[in-house]
Amino acid sequence: MRILAELPHPDCKITLFNMNQKYIVKFEQGQLEQSYKLSELDLCGGGANEIFQMLDETFIATVVERFKTMRSDFSKAYQRQQ
Repeated sequence: MRILAELPHPDCKITLFNMNQKYIVKFEQGQLEQSYKLSELDLCGGGANEIFQMLDETFIATVVERFKTMRSDFSKAYQRQQ
């Protein structure tokens, strides 16, 4: 797996990887992460730049909200075990 780029963002770490003719976009926030995979064949030839255009603020806001849900879900599961 090869790192192509890291995008700065105040709410999460965003890393773009390339592996086996796929792009992987990984979002990290603390101990949580979300990954999205795209085949190179599904893109119009714009490569990494095309992916960067997809990662607009609306999409990133959704990712950040999902992190909140993930954290809440995990916290509730942990509390049930106590």
